[in-house]
Amino acid sequence: MAATGAHLGHYVKRNGRFLLNNIEQLWAYRGFGWTSALRQQAAEANKEPTDAIVIPRKKTWSKEAVLAALASTTSRDPTAYSYGFQDDPFLYPRTSNEFSTYTLAMESGRSAAKYFVNNNPKFFTKDFAEPHIPCLMPETVSLLLEEVSEEALKERISLRKVSAAVEMYDQLLQAGTAVSMETSHDLLDLICLYCDRDPVQEGEEENLGQTGEPQPKKRLKLRETPDYLKSTWKENNNAERIFNLLPERDTRCYSALIRGMVKYRENDKAFNMYTDLLNNRVTADVHTFNALIKEAPFVREKFNDKWDLILELLNQMNQQKVRPNLLTFNSVLKSLRSCGPIAKTMAFQVLAEMKALGIAPSLATFLHLIYIYARPGSNDQRNIQILQDILPELEGISFTAQDPDDFLFFTNAIKLCLDNKELELAYRLYSVVEHGENWGMVGDPYRQSMFYGRFFTLLCGMEHVDVVLKWYRRLIPSMLYPNSQTLLELLQALDTDSRLDLLPSMWKDFCSLGHDRTIVLIEEILSLMARDQHKPEVQESFAECALDMRKAFYAETGRSNPQWNASSLSNVTSLLLRANNTKQAWEIMTIFRSRNIVPPAKLLEEFLTACHNNGLTQMAVQLVQVSAAFCLSATPGLAKRVLAEFIVTEEQRDILTQLASAEEMESKQQMESKQQMESTGEMESTGEMESKEEMESTGEMESTGKPSE
Repeated sequence: MAATGAHLGHYVKRNGRFLLNNIEQLWAYRGFGWTSALRQQAAEANKEPTDAIVIPRKKTWSKEAVLAALASTTSRDPTAYSYGFQDDPFLYPRTSNEFSTYTLAMESGRSAAKYFVNNNPKFFTKDFAEPHIPCLMPETVSLLLEEVSEEALKERISLRKVSAAVEMYDQLLQAGTAVSMETSHDLLDLICLYCDRDPVQEGEEENLGQTGEPQPKKRLKLRETPDYLKSTWKENNNAERIFNLLPERDTRCYSALIRGMVKYRENDKAFNMYTDLLNNRVTADVHTFNALIKEAPFVREKFNDKWDLILELLNQMNQQKVRPNLLTFNSVLKSLRSCGPIAKTMAFQVLAEMKALGIAPSLATFLHLIYIYARPGSNDQRNIQILQDILPELEGISFTAQDPDDFLFFTNAIKLCLDNKELELAYRLYSVVEHGENWGMVGDPYRQSMFYGRFFTLLCGMEHVDVVLKWYRRLIPSMLYPNSQTLLELLQALDTDSRLDLLPSMWKDFCSLGHDRTIVLIEEILSLMARDQHKPEVQESFAECALDMRKAFYAETGRSNPQWNASSLSNVTSLLLRANNTKQAWEIMTIFRSRNIVPPAKLLEEFLTACHNNGLTQMAVQLVQVSAAFCLSATPGLAKRVLAEFIVTEEQRDILTQLASAEEMESKQQMESKQQMESTGEMESTGEMESKEEMESTGEMESTGKPSE
């Protein structure tokens, strides 16, 4: 019976369209009318053939499609460290210095492994990866062709062997073999790119000076030094020599030399080469113009002259019918930053021209606009206005790198928000970073720490502490390794909203982040906990936190331990006294004497009160003796207070009475000596006045030549 029902349902479903058409005809014969919408639907159904089969188009998936689909289902774990360190949990960085050290260590190991793989390819012949990962396989780094031929020259160019390529080119010319123009172009590009020097290959270290002698190794840096600071463009180098040897010099030859000169800051020679290009009636390409526009402000001094040179280059592009690209307009805007007041007027014209040509701006475009219209470091309404105008153009867009300056935008924009205390704009900027793959446009780890550190600093100063703590859990340590200044601002946020009860838990987090021996944080936390009186349970947690901080001063590690000072010792003692840990507080008091640190009188009074509440007479007497050892003026008062409030023995009474009288005698002697010094000073001042009057009268007589009456 079930099988029969299923068969009937399948039949009805397959023939539903046929039944609908017949029912429509039946109702039409009976004279009942449908609505116009139903008639149109029925008409369309009649037109479709009942037996039409639509074959879907074949979809070709990439080999990484499954991995991409799986990656899209996951999000960043705010409690986890960066994925780059998850292979070795022991090396999880906790501070920014450790992050830099571990990152450099990983890069060094990766480069060493790459060097070994490339120089010993015979040991790495099997490839098990699916899909194939080229970076894990050996690369050809050794020369295979030794004969003098153009193919050998191409091999040396592809392997970036500058000296070997130049030598092979000279051998080909000496042998009378003509080199194709395409190969000559590649050779010129290689020489100009590396300034006629062999680049440092991956896994190797450049440790030879110009004399060929080993040089001391330099310390590795996370941020590399620009190429133009490492090398200089020499006169008549191989690039210029080969350029002069070419029988025909076209656009690409001139472009290679001009861009190389610009890269290594030979701006005057670059413009001279461009003049030679114009004299030979050769058309420059867009890359040549981009390089010259970017360096135009460095060859002129006055603002008007700089802009005139940029405008002249743009007019020549128009005359030579060279279409500008995004880098052209970015170069113009970057050069306008050095043109003073003219920049604000001309930047709008540049943007209008970009829009007319249909060129979409990149992050570098907006970066240059911020530099032109905003005043960094100042609280100016114009700074807010330019950022408010820019953010709508960024929201909802996923950016890709098109300009080297793209990676500088977010760090400078968040600095603008921080300087002007614009929290709403900072939130909007952060949402732009989180959209799509824009997080990769923040830059290297150094710039990432700058961006997230400035964002968190702004939150600490502007948001409620609950919101600050939410972002604290979200950003640390997955995106930010905070320094001591950032954590101090977090403590200030807790103090502003009266949430000092969270200080013990914050201290545990600081220890996990590697700040357990940062004396600035220790002193600040102790100061906040000891400033006011709190509930008993809060005071207990404060006392435990203070004892935990005490361990930092005696930890046996390779790092240097912080040193005690008067404020930290006083705060720890006060916190222990408020939690009725008098015994441990007395252990801290002994540190005052052992390190020759003078305790404040207020702390001694507080300690004496705790001794009275707990009935510790002997400790109270010892406290007065400690005060007397430091010759404090509060000693007589402490001694009298112990005699009045405590039940003491005869021996203790004698000691206290002697301390009180000794201090009184000493103070009396000090008062007498002070009065004697004051009287002596008065006599000396009287004698000085008399001698001064004598000298004035004598001078009067000398000036008039007559005795005074």
